[in-house]
Amino acid sequence: MTGQVYRLHSTLELPLETVYDYFEGDPELPPEIASVDITRRKNTLIISAVADDESISKYTPTAQLKASISETRVYTEEELEKRNGPRWGEDIDEEEEDDEPLGELIEMAAFKGDRETVLQNTAVQYPMFLVLCDLARQAEKGTLTAIAEKDGELEATRIVDGEDRPASIEVVEGPNADASSSSGVNWRDNEFI
Repeated sequence: MTGQVYRLHSTLELPLETVYDYFEGDPELPPEIASVDITRRKNTLIISAVADDESISKYTPTAQLKASISETRVYTEEELEKRNGPRWGEDIDEEEEDDEPLGELIEMAAFKGDRETVLQNTAVQYPMFLVLCDLARQAEKGTLTAIAEKDGELEATRIVDGEDRPASIEVVEGPNADASSSSGVNWRDNEFI
């Protein structure tokens, strides 16, 4: 399978535990990827492809997914009701005010940005893009949109909150070069700069 990713934009957020569980669950990786290496450097998660093709030198940087890691507090519905505070006419229980903060702190992996930010390097890039699509289907929050080429055909991908959505590619004519040069500011001859 040949392929290339031309455009990609991601706002995906997954619990870090979900990402680890996905790869520990022995997912069916594309045939071009033998395995993945997961590295955490402070607040960055890097998932690197290990190519199945032995002709790719071990010094060739293979495609990798990059996510930033942050902590977020997750509340149950009951905790949200307590957090919103008392209503008019209800007594405030002073002992409850001194309770520890509600909710559970969890680490989130955010695959946010454009192609060069989220999906880096070109060796086995398209197969690693397919892995990112599988991760996007695990996400409860965020969107992945992309335009890729597979076996000579352009394909659009759109995954919203873990579900595949219809996507299409629209070719539009760019702005007319003559019109854009006559309207707008001529920065070269601007006396105020």
